[in-house]
Amino acid sequence: MSTFTPATTRAGRREWIALAVLMLPVLLVSVDNTVLSFALPEISRELRPSGNQLMWIVDIYALMLAGLLIAMGSLGDRIGRRRLLIAGAIGFGAASALAAFSSSAEMLIAGRALLGFFGATLMPSTLSLIRNIFEDARDRRTAIAAWASMFSGGAVLGPVVGGYLLEHFWWGSVFLLNVPMIIVFVPAALAVIPESRDPNPGRFDPISVALSLLAMVPLVYAIKHGASAGLDDTTLAALAVGGIAGWLFVRRQQRSASPMLDLALFRNPVFSGALAANALSLMALAGFLFFGAQLLQLVLGLSPLESALVLVPGLIATMIAGFAAVPLVEHVPARTLVPLSFMLSASGYALAAFTGHPTVVSVAVAFTILGIGIGFAETITNDLILSSVPPQKAGAASAISETAYEIGAVLGTAVLGSVLTATFRSHLTVPAVAKFGEQENAFETLGSTLQFGERFAAPVQGWIHASAASAFDLGVQYTAGAAIFVALGAALVSRRTLRHG
Repeated sequence: MSTFTPATTRAGRREWIALAVLMLPVLLVSVDNTVLSFALPEISRELRPSGNQLMWIVDIYALMLAGLLIAMGSLGDRIGRRRLLIAGAIGFGAASALAAFSSSAEMLIAGRALLGFFGATLMPSTLSLIRNIFEDARDRRTAIAAWASMFSGGAVLGPVVGGYLLEHFWWGSVFLLNVPMIIVFVPAALAVIPESRDPNPGRFDPISVALSLLAMVPLVYAIKHGASAGLDDTTLAALAVGGIAGWLFVRRQQRSASPMLDLALFRNPVFSGALAANALSLMALAGFLFFGAQLLQLVLGLSPLESALVLVPGLIATMIAGFAAVPLVEHVPARTLVPLSFMLSASGYALAAFTGHPTVVSVAVAFTILGIGIGFAETITNDLILSSVPPQKAGAASAISETAYEIGAVLGTAVLGSVLTATFRSHLTVPAVAKFGEQENAFETLGSTLQFGERFAAPVQGWIHASAASAFDLGVQYTAGAAIFVALGAALVSRRTLRHG
């Protein structure tokens, strides 16, 4: 399959206003991915969830989002992408209010599940609408750069916004923030965003929807659970359910005259290679945020808001790089530019791995270098994904791209987080008197180790804190070293698959 040649009609004022409106739901979904983390202590005090409930409060959003993206992308192709986007936005606003005013852990879990459900209607709709609104190749790349910048920026802005709100309001404010943005978005979307759909979509297949959900949710859950528990019975059972459902889903698509997901898209090496690059770039970003947040707060002593602000220069660099990729790719082939961007990301991790004890400055510089690489890669690969499929299949292609994003983010936390945790545990040394009073899971993570150390007098406490900081520093170096190989692997994959991009 070759890349489809775009039309040359340039975008006008109405199209760029439509793009600005489309950025609102992108920002909402991205911020909701990360804004919750700093509210968990207050939620724990107010709602008193069990450990298992707290895990579901965190994880249910990503599980629903990843599980439903493909189904919702296909649904948008059939009923209209703008219609699905507006309906999803209204639902997202209602779910946000439910989560904000939750009076129990069960109610909050339900609210987060609904946020994931409606969030899955928003992301593929925004990207597929961009594919159909912007016909000119350069205009489309600029629009995708804005989309990618807003998506990445929201991940970093989540902690900043969350930290500010939690300093001034109650924990529910991190969810209630969505409601006024939805109130602004819906009438604006009706006014300026044109409708688009697949003119020959075929019938909607609820069995395929169920199978895709049964494949993705257990798979993502297995990755998350396996990162902490290893290959236990729960992990293996989830992998088995996801694998069987995935096999049945593929078989059904192959036999269907109008499949929910056109598997022929994956035969295009540009499409498949760009998807892999997307997943690996998000894996690198999520891995850095995982250890960077702990390093800045627990080792370097910054507040949550101060920690988030350290990452803002990297956010700005990511956005600038995304827009800089638009003219640059006209002179440098994608098969060269994308691998170079991953090599740049690898150099950011190298700075974290080989500079000894990290500082606020070294973390900021490393994240900025990493962000430049990711900014280049995301703009180019998303453009390749959308331009390699016909406009009527934009919803399905966008959903697959978003799914790769989610899987990459989960893998970043699970795989790189496991390297960090394993290194920390194996190199942590504590005095015998502390082990004598050890509680369950007291020395599993940096946070639990420091908290447990507070029980002891100065000499023992100082020993525990110094050993924990040293073990975590080493864990960061090992994790960054592993991420270097991930980035270099992404460079190799993109070099081999994007030669015709």
